Amino acid sequence: MTATTTNFHRARLLPALLVGTMLGGMAQPALAQQAPAQPTPAPSPASMAAPTIGTIKSVNVAGSERLEADTVRSYVKLAPGESYTREALDRALKDLYETELFVDVQVRDDGAGNITLQVRENPVVNRIVLEGNKRLKSDKINPEIKLAPRQIFTRSKVRADVNRIIELYRRQGRFAATVEPKMVQLDQNRVDIIFEIHEGDKSKVRKINIIGNEKFADGRLRGEMATKQTGITKIFSSGTSYDPDRMSYDQQKLRQYYLTQGYADFRVVSAVAELTPDKKDFIITYVVEEGQRYKFGAVDLESDIRDIKASTFKHLLPMKQGDWYNAKLVEDTVDSITEATGVFGFTPDVRPDFNRDKDELTMGVVFKINQSPRVYVERIDINGNTHTKDKVVRREFRLSEGDAFNSFKVKRSRDRIQSLGFFQDKFEVDQKPGSAPDRVILEANVEEKSTGELQVSAGYSSLERFIVDLSIRERNFMGKGQELRAGVSYSTYSKSIELGFTEPYVFDKNIAVGFDIFRRDYNSFNFSGNDRNTTYQQTTTGFQLRAGVPLTEFITLAVRYGLSYDQVSLNKFTFYTNGQCDPIVAGRYLCDAIGNRVTSSLGYSLVFDNLNNRIRPTRGQRAVFSQDFAGLGGKVRYIKTSVQATKYWGIGGGFVFSAGGEGGYIKGLGQPVRLIDRFYLGEPDMRGFGIRGVGPRVVRRLYNSTDGTFADVNDNNQTTDDALGGNAYYRARLELEVPLGNGARELGLRPSIFMDVGAVFGTKRPTLTAPENANYPFIKGSDGKYVPLERLLLDGQGRQIYTVPSTDATNPGAQTLCMTGYSNSSKNPCVGNSVNDPSKSQIQPFREDFFGNSAKPRLSIGVGVNWNSPFGPFRIDIAKALLKEPGDNTKLFTFNVGTQF
Repeated sequence: MTATTTNFHRARLLPALLVGTMLGGMAQPALAQQAPAQPTPAPSPASMAAPTIGTIKSVNVAGSERLEADTVRSYVKLAPGESYTREALDRALKDLYETELFVDVQVRDDGAGNITLQVRENPVVNRIVLEGNKRLKSDKINPEIKLAPRQIFTRSKVRADVNRIIELYRRQGRFAATVEPKMVQLDQNRVDIIFEIHEGDKSKVRKINIIGNEKFADGRLRGEMATKQTGITKIFSSGTSYDPDRMSYDQQKLRQYYLTQGYADFRVVSAVAELTPDKKDFIITYVVEEGQRYKFGAVDLESDIRDIKASTFKHLLPMKQGDWYNAKLVEDTVDSITEATGVFGFTPDVRPDFNRDKDELTMGVVFKINQSPRVYVERIDINGNTHTKDKVVRREFRLSEGDAFNSFKVKRSRDRIQSLGFFQDKFEVDQKPGSAPDRVILEANVEEKSTGELQVSAGYSSLERFIVDLSIRERNFMGKGQELRAGVSYSTYSKSIELGFTEPYVFDKNIAVGFDIFRRDYNSFNFSGNDRNTTYQQTTTGFQLRAGVPLTEFITLAVRYGLSYDQVSLNKFTFYTNGQCDPIVAGRYLCDAIGNRVTSSLGYSLVFDNLNNRIRPTRGQRAVFSQDFAGLGGKVRYIKTSVQATKYWGIGGGFVFSAGGEGGYIKGLGQPVRLIDRFYLGEPDMRGFGIRGVGPRVVRRLYNSTDGTFADVNDNNQTTDDALGGNAYYRARLELEVPLGNGARELGLRPSIFMDVGAVFGTKRPTLTAPENANYPFIKGSDGKYVPLERLLLDGQGRQIYTVPSTDATNPGAQTLCMTGYSNSSKNPCVGNSVNDPSKSQIQPFREDFFGNSAKPRLSIGVGVNWNSPFGPFRIDIAKALLKEPGDNTKLFTFNVGTQF
């Protein structure tokens, strides 16, 4: 403020006066015409009517600034020519106050019938100021405040706003929050309203007491509640704050838990939350009555529908007579029967009838399948989709307008729409009454989320070292449900560029088509100690055409054709001798892999998928059977078969358990299977093992010329190994996703416990370099120990390197490209006449052993966590290999992190 600064400070110095004047109760006028300070006793029936004072000659208005005089007069029931009484003047006074437009009102009568309405208008709000709000931002508070700039100030609105702000803080768990309103008087009858907020600490739940529980410990029951006691282990949990709604929910959770344990008479007698004297924490006390524990009595299934035979669905009854009663099991059985009959097109009304025997403590249940009134879908409404076209959502519905209503198909429609990934989570299809009792309206209220991704990322991976990715992806291109993607990836050991497009409904038919164009450069490697050494380089360029056709609701047939050109090579100056791949340096298995080949393949997949959400499933299963045939042209011929299946269970409390398995086999058609076409297993699929760390491999062990022995296979500093892959493999996984508190979920943390098992095998034993094999290149010296081999030393361009003789006076021992003389530059002529010696390198003796070609399972267990961090996706795993074979590479700790910029 500028001109109003003085007024502001004056108000700051006299807050009590201002608040008392404007926000507190106002002093009533003391004149005879004013409303009395105390209510007038009601007259008795015998009382005389109030005497008339006179006749009104005029009604004048004084003190109004913004309001017209006629407007002020319209609020009172006084008019010239009418008689008036003292009660009429009092009523006029009250009417003017009730408008809340005036801060002060007086009604004057001069005794001759001239009435004067003396008013002082409420000021106009200039601005609203919030002070002290750190935990709750202004953009969350301002929409809840009734007062706004340019509105008339009223005390009732200020009180309401104070209460509303306090309520907002209580919803945040801050019950100690206080709000002090203050006003700064400005010129032209304007005011600034300041809400001074003292947020206080968040009110926590210090203790949860449970009284009356004998069968279950307090800790076990607290574990069922959403509200948690404060403690070190609950640092990331938002459930430690007090919330009365959550407290009501916890009472239901307690009842549900006892009902699942057979205590059908359980009830919560009382639930009390007491605020501690310091107003910082709450102590919650539940008083419960457990009652007796019941067992299931007779369990049966009956059907009143002619076409539904009860015997057909009795296998869906999981409970048996004598089992402990479980109400949740009863609810799940109702859902299972409804869903199973829905598959056959029925919409039954499944109801459990209970027969409670309090003497025998049994609960008999008869599930009755009743004929429900036939209801038809009158209309399907799609709301909230501003970008996505209606047909993209509508085509996922398993029901059409005019069809008989089917709850199973509605549920399936919800899952399919959710699996698109275009809308926010927790989507539901609402059912609204139609124009007639036998009509229903299905309403899909969607909330769109961003489906376009433009990302430039950099990071570090334990697999690829430094990584740079540039990608653009639109999963809902032009709102038509199409997917368009392009990406470039670069790391120390791999590079790729690709473009892909998918149309899920070509020509509005339920047929998906798409294509991919790609080029990938990959450098294979092995380790010598901690050093990673590149072996062969693979460059693949090609394309793939795809199509998918649904055969049933859950089964899809996908076909594909791919054409690719592979170039596999080795560094000639490292692995070649005299222009040929040297098996002593590279290994026979690598020399056999090099070459350029065209692969033309045709494949298909049968997919069964009833997952409730393809993005983050919590229920359902997915199974895929695939085969690919290579040999429709090109030089590569094989048949590759694979199968994989995964199932998810939501086991309550936010826990998600999943089990998956897969396996495959590749067979060469008239030719051996290439190194690059085989199966590989290891990190990240087999946690606890290094990349390609499981399966057949050749381990090269160096020779120790001191003691005449070869290095131990587990001595990483004296061995190198090359993974050869396998013609067959299997892998299985068990994983439990562990829920955390709301605070951790908001951070994007998703921990899990897992077990991985698998193996790769079926590779033909390669030709090895070993002393017991023929043509072993190393010979023994006079001391009986193997001596190194010598090879001419070449530079990076394949040119011979020479060494200046030690007898040379100028450059003894220097290396040069000159056969005679010396030059340290390849561009300058050789100077001098000395004849140089060809430089040579030595290959130390070694032996090769073949390990890992075994179907015996490798097993690892561990824990991991996914984190959607501010720096990008982060995954960390700690896994211990419990079962392994000689030659396998294990790894305890792996991580992958990237960052966006």
